[in-house]
Amino acid sequence: MEEKIKIDVSIIIVNYNGLELVSECLKSLVKYSITFSYEIIIIDNNSKTGNIEDILKNYNNTILIKNSQNLGFSVANNQGLAIARGEYILLLNNDTVFVENSIQKVLEFIKQKGEDVLVGCKLLNQDLSVQKSVSNFPSIANVLSSNLFLYKIFPNSPVLNKYYLSRKLITDPIEVDVVIGAFIFSSRKTLNKLKGFDERFFFYFEEIDLCYRLKMNGGKVYYYPSTKVIHLGGATTEKMPWFKYRNQVSSYIQFYQKHFKGINFIIVILLHYFGLIIRIPISLVAGLILQKKSYVMKSYYCARQLCVYPKNVF
Repeated sequence: MEEKIKIDVSIIIVNYNGLELVSECLKSLVKYSITFSYEIIIIDNNSKTGNIEDILKNYNNTILIKNSQNLGFSVANNQGLAIARGEYILLLNNDTVFVENSIQKVLEFIKQKGEDVLVGCKLLNQDLSVQKSVSNFPSIANVLSSNLFLYKIFPNSPVLNKYYLSRKLITDPIEVDVVIGAFIFSSRKTLNKLKGFDERFFFYFEEIDLCYRLKMNGGKVYYYPSTKVIHLGGATTEKMPWFKYRNQVSSYIQFYQKHFKGINFIIVILLHYFGLIIRIPISLVAGLILQKKSYVMKSYYCARQLCVYPKNVF
């Protein structure tokens, strides 16, 4: 019988119309991933641009799943998880670029933990400035703050600014609520316990729900700032603004539907729509005064979002 080759890490990347992004991601990944065994699983969600097979033929240890339609981020990642053979899993965005052997560093860190954990690393913008890498779980307080712009007045408040930790100079690993989904590292055993992402989330909020379910089941989420990757952020959706805005608002509401009950649910829903209402004139006036089309379009998309309310499937 042929002996099975041990794989340390299965790297799962979902792609949708991001051929150039995948190419740059893989170049940097292969360059720095030299101290552990790995496989790369690419799930293509029926991309309409380019041929991803032309990219993958230049790399070994790759598996391609080609979907006949865009099944969404959650389903696609779970497809990769279902066939992964690695002891550990890296859920990686296609718009990331490695600048060092980040996987090895996170792998060493997670092996020190004798518990169910998810780990995220430091994310950088393209200019190498630090990007928002962690957040708090949604709460009535930070939903109120984000919709009424209170987080701008109280940026260092752990109650009113869900991204307040991203403003801190954190040098040591710390436990957090959520690590941003561009880079999520965990054991295959842990992710299988959670049954991967909740596939009812199509795009956005998947990682928040994943982190929430892990912590509700006694696990921990860590931010590991001792290594970093560049995350271009929104590169896949920048040419599809309504796709972005529509799925953002749907995912927000779906998270509330799943995890908020009774009066708390009513409050966050009212705050959410009130936030959209006040942004319509604010963005429009700012766009006209500053002569910025992007602000005017944001006003338009906020108005369209008022008509979005996904069916409660929870």
